[in-house]
Amino acid sequence: MHSLRSFDELFSVVCEYLRGKVSEINYTLWVKDIIPVGMEGKSVRLRVTNKFKKNIVEEKYIPLLLQTFEEVLGFPVDISVECDEEISSSNVIRLSNELFESTPSGDYEFTFDTFIVGSSNKFAYAASIAVASNPGGAYNPLFIYGASGLGKTHLLNAIKNEITKTLPNKNLLLVKGDNFTNELIQHIQSGSTARFHEKYRTADALLMDDVQFIGGKESTMEEFFHTFNTLYQDGKQIILTSDRPPKEIKTLEDRLRTRFEWGLLADVQIPDFETRIAIIRRKAELLQIEMPDDVAEYIANRIKNNIRQLEGTVKRIKAYKLIQGIPPSIISAQSSIKDILNDSQPVPVTIEKIISEVGRMYNVSAAEIKSNKRNSNISNARQVSMYIVREITQISMSLVGEEFGGRDHSTVVYAMQQVEKNMKKDPRFKEMISDILNNIRNA
Repeated sequence: MHSLRSFDELFSVVCEYLRGKVSEINYTLWVKDIIPVGMEGKSVRLRVTNKFKKNIVEEKYIPLLLQTFEEVLGFPVDISVECDEEISSSNVIRLSNELFESTPSGDYEFTFDTFIVGSSNKFAYAASIAVASNPGGAYNPLFIYGASGLGKTHLLNAIKNEITKTLPNKNLLLVKGDNFTNELIQHIQSGSTARFHEKYRTADALLMDDVQFIGGKESTMEEFFHTFNTLYQDGKQIILTSDRPPKEIKTLEDRLRTRFEWGLLADVQIPDFETRIAIIRRKAELLQIEMPDDVAEYIANRIKNNIRQLEGTVKRIKAYKLIQGIPPSIISAQSSIKDILNDSQPVPVTIEKIISEVGRMYNVSAAEIKSNKRNSNISNARQVSMYIVREITQISMSLVGEEFGGRDHSTVVYAMQQVEKNMKKDPRFKEMISDILNNIRNA
């Protein structure tokens, strides 16, 4: 067992190394107050003051601590984190609410009143107001499209909430595109598709978020085609959102693409500077913090493409104020933006997710793709899965083969060649691959 003094000195060195790997704010918030308890063999014991900090340190900083200890000592260690008296459950709930909720009811309600209107979204906003005011009689269908994080889901929910408020007896259904597919599969497996038809084809309004995810799934598109026709002919409102316009959803059947263009297409674009400032101020108001003009402008000048990132930055600034008493400032904004941008980098897409998405497209299971079954549909799905795994993860072909039941390098090379050859000679196949890649990257 190292003496307390020698371990204190060791931990001071570790902290100095670690200080260069994290922002000053994060170091002050989470690392500086860690208490070194002791070290026995390769087991390191650390302590923090409460469970809240323990959870943050374990979730965010253990990998960095492990790496830094190994750099200092020359060998790997195990780390356990203890905590002093846990804060009471009521305080945990209070702190959690203050940090992560925008209003007493959670995140602010998705209503038209809380939607910040600017030049980038005013057309989609006006169209949504019109549809909510006169469902089935204004624009049908309404198709809202734009990049992730720009407010499409907010508008979709605002329409639903407004119709519910003015016409409380209406049967409104809001569903995500991939959930529609999963629900259909469950009903097919249980032999209860009649119930599925009854649910969706008798709705007074159908609101589907991320409709691009039904593209390429034959059974889903067939089902949605008939659902769309039934609702449209009955004068029921249909509202759809997507990350791209119908013509760019390459795996969507022409008959659906045409129907999606029957009504009104409304795009949501990246918000301009003034709109970004308004969003920051609105979020700060909801979180009950005073946001200095220079801080709001600093954030707006650095986060331009995603409303959720703007709001997340304001939430983190609030967290610094609550936990450490640091008022909103350029320094806390710098650290918050860095954390938000790091957190928002796409999590490496797992191979399982890729196989699952390809399997849905080909109507086969992930287990079948990884199996030794050789029928044409499964083999094609397997080759496409290998191609997309390689395309997205960039892992070696040998590792790709290991992920698919230990297949050898030559099998993966053949699969890649087949997919590339088919893409060259078959434009529709190439479009399908493009759509699968887009769906996986945007999921």
